[in-house]
Amino acid sequence: MNAYDEYMKGIVQPMRQELVEAGFTELTNPDEVNEFMATAKGISLVVINSVCGCAAGLARPAVRNAISEVKPDHLVTVFAGQDREATETMRGFFEEVPPSSPSIAILRDGQLEYFIPRDQIEGYPVEQITEHLTGVLKQTCEK
Repeated sequence: MNAYDEYMKGIVQPMRQELVEAGFTELTNPDEVNEFMATAKGISLVVINSVCGCAAGLARPAVRNAISEVKPDHLVTVFAGQDREATETMRGFFEEVPPSSPSIAILRDGQLEYFIPRDQIEGYPVEQITEHLTGVLKQTCEK
């Protein structure tokens, strides 16, 4: 690992831990993504994490708030820009939406049910994002 990679690994670790401590499983390579997707039954919340400010100040807090009210069957995350192959593999399961990070996908039995792209995160108050995600999770989990 070169000095840049080592530096970035240290910088992003707290950003990773924020979701892991909230109960998310990190998928860091294509095999982990494919294994998860092959076996995921029920409702999965997938967060495509990133180092940007809207991930730190909006997406991650909103996700943590939403899952305190409604808990899907599975919580997983990939990290755009860090675990590139894992992120690309995950995005391949919902190719109908353009790549976006941060973003939030809700899947039912591995099929995309709902997607919140960056442009519905950036510039919105965390409370509004939380309310949006909570409402979608309630509807999805109750089906």
